[in-house]
Amino acid sequence: MSVALLLELGAILAALSVLGAIARRVALSPVPLYLLAGLALGEGGITPVPAAGAFVEIGAAIGVVLLLLVLGLEFTLPEFTASLRRHISSGGVDLLLNAAPGAVAGWLLGLDAVGILALAGVTYISSSGIVARLLGDLKRLGNRETPAVLSVLVLEDFAMAAYLPVLAVLAAGGTWGQATGGVLLAVAAVVLALAASRRWGRHLGRLLSHPDDEQLLLRVLGSTLVVAALAEAVHVSAAVGAFLVGLTLTGRVADRARTVLSPLRDLFAALFFLGIGLSVDPGALVPLLPAAVALAGVTAATKVAAGWYAAARDGAGRRGRVRAGTALIARGEFSIVIIGLAGASHERLGALVTAYVLLLAVAGPVITRMAGTRPRARPAASR
Repeated sequence: MSVALLLELGAILAALSVLGAIARRVALSPVPLYLLAGLALGEGGITPVPAAGAFVEIGAAIGVVLLLLVLGLEFTLPEFTASLRRHISSGGVDLLLNAAPGAVAGWLLGLDAVGILALAGVTYISSSGIVARLLGDLKRLGNRETPAVLSVLVLEDFAMAAYLPVLAVLAAGGTWGQATGGVLLAVAAVVLALAASRRWGRHLGRLLSHPDDEQLLLRVLGSTLVVAALAEAVHVSAAVGAFLVGLTLTGRVADRARTVLSPLRDLFAALFFLGIGLSVDPGALVPLLPAAVALAGVTAATKVAAGWYAAARDGAGRRGRVRAGTALIARGEFSIVIIGLAGASHERLGALVTAYVLLLAVAGPVITRMAGTRPRARPAASR
């Protein structure tokens, strides 16, 4: 095994430990610090880590799967599907408010149809991985607005099942007929997965259950990775596949799975956030930073509006609606995927999206934490 790999990986984990401790001390999610650490260690950063880069990339892919798996373990499938049906209109509002600014920005920048479509997708989709970590870090999983936030996230991921095949085919010079075929396959896969989870989910729980923690860990993690891979194969998010597995496990099995998986999730989630930063070259961001800041400001506001609307449908109060909206601000993994599909032929777009994603991936968690802070009570007036 490479000495450089072990040395770099050890140093990375030690640094993440220090950053996590600092974040906990100031009552902040460690996500922004992990992202900035990745920026410092990536190409063009202060101290590149070439030997550990491939390991971090693989760990990042596993990290987002584990984040959504453990999040799914917090809820039951019947409860969540009921919430999902209630929030179809929330998904429509989210799409309208957040895809439009990207499309308009793409038109103003003089991009072609593929570039406009790509930028609309980037501004529309929130980061499931970052939001999942924030809800846990800030202890909001039991909040009234949380099902609304999750419903919006999953509806976004379902929308990606139709969007990504279209973008991939058009970016490669394909026809609309080919794109339509990919969409039909992806939508059919999503419907089939939901139906299978609802009908046979309880059998999966019995199959994966085992009194030994090691066996339970291996069974649940192995099954989840297989489902995530199948989801990716038909252009559905691996995160959606992992989330569905989590939803199907209930009762004692879910409690034990959450216990044995949580340390593993924390390790790979840290690599996921680090990996986003590693993919960014700081020097390429500076020229398009003003445009990225303007677009980030507009779409942060539209995300808050979408979250406010969704939480209001669940009867959340004003503070809950603000928490829901700010939780959705962060962009991340899907935006990187989108620019990977379209960025090769749109160099300017790639730099703009990278700066935009980094801004909201760092600012989103900070704004979310501030939105959850209760105002101090005024001291009683002295007499």
